[in-house]
Amino acid sequence: MKLFLIAEIGINHNGDMSICKKLIDVASISGADAVKFQKREINNVYTQEFLDSPRDSQWGTTQRDQKLGLEFNYDEYMEIDAYCKEKNIEWFASAWDLDSQKFLQKFNCKYNKVASAMIVYKDLLEMVSKEKKHTFISTGMTTYDDIKQAVDIFRKNNCSFELMHTISTYPMKDENANLLMINTLKDKFQCNVGYSGHESGLAISYAAATLGITSLERHITLDRSMYGSDQAASVEPAGFVQLIGAIRKIEIAMGDGVKKIIPEEAPIAKNLRQHLDWKQ
Repeated sequence: MKLFLIAEIGINHNGDMSICKKLIDVASISGADAVKFQKREINNVYTQEFLDSPRDSQWGTTQRDQKLGLEFNYDEYMEIDAYCKEKNIEWFASAWDLDSQKFLQKFNCKYNKVASAMIVYKDLLEMVSKEKKHTFISTGMTTYDDIKQAVDIFRKNNCSFELMHTISTYPMKDENANLLMINTLKDKFQCNVGYSGHESGLAISYAAATLGITSLERHITLDRSMYGSDQAASVEPAGFVQLIGAIRKIEIAMGDGVKKIIPEEAPIAKNLRQHLDWKQ
């Protein structure tokens, strides 16, 4: 099965459409299947006290200024929608509140995403699953009961989904990856499972690709030193091109698990075993 490869732009665009389009270009050139964003109505997600608290950034002096600076409006998402069509790549987003999910319904996205932080938000799960779009559900910061609740809601509403093994630290330490959870999730919930990685480097993502995942998501950035909380856990353009190319090779290399002498081996075997009483 061909892995569905997601380039998570998230908020790494820093509210700048030119950066956003460059990241879409990276994803498209690399051969990713989709780019993903994050959408928040900040007054729903954060308390007023938090939003009014001080935080110096390029957008102002409060948390509100910073959070608003990272959000795109309707016209900007229309621009994203048109640009992704031009580049022949899908886009979708994870909503962090009900109003944001309603906002995303204005666009004809093929997929939905439930972020790890929102997997415990029953009302959002109900809303997303009733749209009947295939949904990627990240499982960071969860218990089995949390995951079961989400799975039950999606199955009740007959909405296709896959879980994504996730560790919600940025960047994730290698020793915390726990990739064997991929098989645990498949066995326990009898569904497809992907991997959403927040590690530095590519090795863990390569390993995940050998464990039967159906999707792989990595954050991308133009430069890991750029402003933003997710940048350090992101992959730069050259690394993302390398990642996608290697994943496609791994898919081919996995084979079918059936032992046989392949045609290219037959003459070699005949030559090397000519002194033996051996026939294929």
